[in-house]
Amino acid sequence: MCGIWALFGSDECLAVQIINAMKIAHRGPDAFRFENVNDFTNCCFGFHRLAIVDKLYGMQPLRVKKFPHLWLCYNGEIYNHIRLKDQFEFDYQTKVDGEILLHLYDRFGIEKMASLLDGVFAFILLDTTKRKVFLGRDTYGVRPLFKMITDDGFLSVCSEAKGLTEIKHSMSIPAKITPFPPGHFEEFNLKSTGKVEHVQINRFHNLTDEPEHATYDILEGLCKGFELETVKSNIRILFENAVRKRLMGHRRIGCLLSGGLDSSLVAATLLKLAKEENLDYKIQTFAIGTEDSTDIIAARKVAAYIGSEHHEVSFSPEEGIRALEEVIFHLESYDITTVRASVGMYLISKFIREKTDRVVIFSGEGSDELTQGYIYFHKAPSPEAGSEEAMRLLKELYLFDLLRADRTTAAFGLELRAPFLDHRFTAYYLSLPEEMRTPKDGIEKYLLREAFRDTKLLPDEILWRRKEAFSDGITSVKKSWYTSLQEHSESEINESQLENSPKRFPFNPPTTKEGFFIRQTFEKMFPNRSEWIPHYWMPRWIEATDPSARTLSIYKPDKDHQ
Repeated sequence: MCGIWALFGSDECLAVQIINAMKIAHRGPDAFRFENVNDFTNCCFGFHRLAIVDKLYGMQPLRVKKFPHLWLCYNGEIYNHIRLKDQFEFDYQTKVDGEILLHLYDRFGIEKMASLLDGVFAFILLDTTKRKVFLGRDTYGVRPLFKMITDDGFLSVCSEAKGLTEIKHSMSIPAKITPFPPGHFEEFNLKSTGKVEHVQINRFHNLTDEPEHATYDILEGLCKGFELETVKSNIRILFENAVRKRLMGHRRIGCLLSGGLDSSLVAATLLKLAKEENLDYKIQTFAIGTEDSTDIIAARKVAAYIGSEHHEVSFSPEEGIRALEEVIFHLESYDITTVRASVGMYLISKFIREKTDRVVIFSGEGSDELTQGYIYFHKAPSPEAGSEEAMRLLKELYLFDLLRADRTTAAFGLELRAPFLDHRFTAYYLSLPEEMRTPKDGIEKYLLREAFRDTKLLPDEILWRRKEAFSDGITSVKKSWYTSLQEHSESEINESQLENSPKRFPFNPPTTKEGFFIRQTFEKMFPNRSEWIPHYWMPRWIEATDPSARTLSIYKPDKDHQ
């Protein structure tokens, strides 16, 4: 996890613009570089480094002697870089995984390069010989990227939108800042004036397509067919492989553990593989909540079962409310459910940074979207509708859950890894018959749970534990975190303000005092940037007025926690 930043077409690069690059310093606390491009005075790069792979030669913009005309800034991990290096007999100059981008681009071009990458990434690649600039982002947008381009050819790029809000350029009207779409690459011509000219933007990965890099990553044990036992075996093999490849790096590993199915599967598999790999340290797990929260109790059971070095972070609604402004600043979002869920993740990331030596943090993001884990999927009118909704959620992950996961961890210089969003794993899961992926017998994620039945990877009570949203599970069933947040908003916002909400906020107007309070805080920091999210996250097929699962009529808490 790093912070990348670049400008093309700026006449006031080093002196005026460097302050904008420093706005994302939290993403890379280990080192910083700001560099002008040789013979291209209107181009510059900024890079904040979190050293995970090759501590000695990992500074960027990355350049190697073989390709002096190529400049690369990227944020991410390329899990198959060694396999590709050996397959194509590339001669590496460093041990940096990102060096593979330079070799692949030189030999195959940008589209083939992107399609061969197995990993999570956001990149800015400059070819000074061809006078080309390329941008790209991984399949699901695990790594963030924003861009701003003006009509007169000024391009700026950053890991977070806040690094672009005060960019100096020739246009008098503030330019639109947009998130770069996942699974795409974009091409620009760099004109002699230093300005850029847009050429094209193309998708290189579809969610359901077998990834091209899978050709070079044959996994023994996979079988064809949709018989239940075959499918269960393939799910286990692919998931374990997804966790294993994410062990890459030289920094110590931790894992967020809510005690729910997703984080528990990640943590248990991580502990299993750590033993097989003979890591010279113990994997740490982290849970947050009030003493009587459902998550704290369940996570405690999981940690004891798998044998992790477990840490519990106490949470109080008062502490959460105090952190709200900082959380919204890092999120760059006013989505209600995203803000709610981010507070706990922000506070636990703060604890990890201040109290431990862990830098690489595993988490269970993506499973709910992939495996139809939200409880409203029980009300899907058909398997086809459920499958379509899952695809919609996966395509929008970068706007909601992945945004939350990245910003709350990156705020404290941590690197998030999400095995459930491994492209090989998700492509297989999405290829399964729609009926097979639906909730069964009143149980969401039935197929995923069934795949790990009788493996003894987790206790049965955890494997079959009902869905509990992270923002709800950190407090007790008696009083949820969202209730405390709503009570605080009630004291801050009056009825008149709420009634005038559509006039004050014509785009995505908030309909509750909580939503108004969050939006008001967002607008103070990022005025006139409401387009950063297209809509609020909200359950479907149910007459929901609030995104919390606990407000839905079909919500049923575990009997042990009532």
